[in-house]
Amino acid sequence: MKIPPLNPRRLARIEIIPLIDIVFFLLATFVMVSLSMIKNQAIPVNLPAAAASAPQERKVSAALSVTEDGLIYLDKERMTLEELAARLRKLKRAEPDIKIFIHGDEKASFGSAIQILDEVRRQGIMKVAIQTAGKPDEKKGSGK
Repeated sequence: MKIPPLNPRRLARIEIIPLIDIVFFLLATFVMVSLSMIKNQAIPVNLPAAAASAPQERKVSAALSVTEDGLIYLDKERMTLEELAARLRKLKRAEPDIKIFIHGDEKASFGSAIQILDEVRRQGIMKVAIQTAGKPDEKKGSGK
């Protein structure tokens, strides 16, 4: 019978299975976080609330924003109404089926929003949506 030595010399070894588990966990976490992120193309404004709002598909879209002061932004770029007409023409030529989302501050002039909507329609873009914030649910039976 052979007796093993008291101090056997073992080769060091890196266990990679726990490392693979950690990498897959991190990968799954990053994928879930990136899928839940919404790309905000517009400048931040205080959107008016609407009870009958529905989510819209945003595959090929541009965001038009109107601030409280009546300033116009196309995808975070400030411009005048004349510049907007030229840019909308360019967008329509590049993507004939483009959708425009109008983000208007709730304190913005209604006339400013109508001017922008009119310019969008004048350029032949028929897919237009007004971005709103969801209205908080009121308590049923509150009598208000």
